[in-house]
Amino acid sequence: MSGVVCAPMHLEAAALRAPGVRVLHTGMGPRRAAESARRFTGTTPVLVAGIAGGVTDSVRPGDLVVATEIDGPDGPVPLRSAPLLAGALRRLGLTVHTGPVASAESLVDGTEREGYAARGALAVDMESAQFATVPGPLAVVRAIVDTPEHPLWRPGTVRRGLTGLRSLRAAAPALREWCEAAGRGEILRASPRSFCAGVDRAIEIVERALERYGAPVYVRRQIVHNIHVVRRLEDMGAVFVQEVDEVPAGATTVLAAHGVAPSVRQAAAAKDLRVIDATCPLVTKVHNEVRRYSSRGDTVLLIGHSDHEEVEGTVGEAPEQVVVVEDASAARHVRVRDPEKVAYAMQTTLAVDEAEEIASVLRERFPAMSAPRRDDICYATTNRQRAVRAVADSADLVLVVGSANSSNSKRLVEVARRQGPPAHLVDDVSEVDMRWLAGARRVGITAGASAPPHLVEELTRCLAGLGRTTVRDSQVADEDIRFTLPREVG
Repeated sequence: MSGVVCAPMHLEAAALRAPGVRVLHTGMGPRRAAESARRFTGTTPVLVAGIAGGVTDSVRPGDLVVATEIDGPDGPVPLRSAPLLAGALRRLGLTVHTGPVASAESLVDGTEREGYAARGALAVDMESAQFATVPGPLAVVRAIVDTPEHPLWRPGTVRRGLTGLRSLRAAAPALREWCEAAGRGEILRASPRSFCAGVDRAIEIVERALERYGAPVYVRRQIVHNIHVVRRLEDMGAVFVQEVDEVPAGATTVLAAHGVAPSVRQAAAAKDLRVIDATCPLVTKVHNEVRRYSSRGDTVLLIGHSDHEEVEGTVGEAPEQVVVVEDASAARHVRVRDPEKVAYAMQTTLAVDEAEEIASVLRERFPAMSAPRRDDICYATTNRQRAVRAVADSADLVLVVGSANSSNSKRLVEVARRQGPPAHLVDDVSEVDMRWLAGARRVGITAGASAPPHLVEELTRCLAGLGRTTVRDSQVADEDIRFTLPREVG
């Protein structure tokens, strides 16, 4: 059921009316708001929108505040879909804040604001609290008109009021998106998801290096391909560089989980760096295979993406003998020096079905080709692809949490799409476009092996705030693998 936008004043309702937006004029003040709120006895999504007073200097006239919580009869009531709505408003170019919105019995001015600010509120209105007990999904958006620096009863109030109304009008498309996205449904969470053993190990190596050797600890490239992980480690004192020649001589340096070419190790040794290797052991296995094949004179066909750091490092083991094969078409046309002396290896984070298709073409063309003793695609990649496939079979939409440079995360999107539903990669909840959610009652969620688990929990909470309150975990495998740490931090 499409939601309803509730506006206290006629001017607010007029500003919010737009194609596809169902607006209800509720009346100004707590009593009229309470009467209107009592009309909602079912699960109709309700979005309260209008103007309000700012209680801190962090908000300005014309800014929008999306409430993360409002006053309820028994204390604060969280509004969990706030990050989704705030993201939609920001994509419209509006200035948006998220935080608590308080409600008062009458207009607030002067020193009264200080009390609300002390409670952590960003804005105060007279109606939101009356909607705290509506049974369906609820959101609150307020356009700021007056602030401590710009009091209500001062010249300029009319101008600021018009500015607030213009912000509400500009916000209408995002409010429509919320109303169309909200509604009852369920969340299907793929499991396993998020961090794998190799990622856990790499992150722990940087953390322990900082603890043992002190900041700064330099890390060549992103330790794992996730911006949230990188930012957290930066806050702890890690310094991320592109190449080791940017690192001061003698400094502590961590090599990222994706592996490096021997030339990188040589460059680090030349600068007398204290090197700690965080390469995933499963990537190290592929490097060892390439060295073994190349040492006996084989041409090594490396199935993978040439621009990925893991592939760059693997190629570096024997650059004159390794040929990257990116897809089945390339496999059908690749040329080698001696068809009797060929081997293949794989990037560990590929889509299993596509990698096997490429390998099948190569095996058909080169019957004498040597293969790895065990599959190169890592257990975590395989498990996460099986899990997302199981979820996608029943979902109307699949959301994959992971950064855009994460190969295994991008492969999860591709695997989900091949099962039928639309699928999207998002770094976090702020990148979820609510238009994707319209009509999607069953939403599948997973996360790449480098994405922190808390991002999935946040996305789950936000979708629950839209009405997808039933959560089912689809478990296809148990993971209890743990890799040992290098002696420098063990």
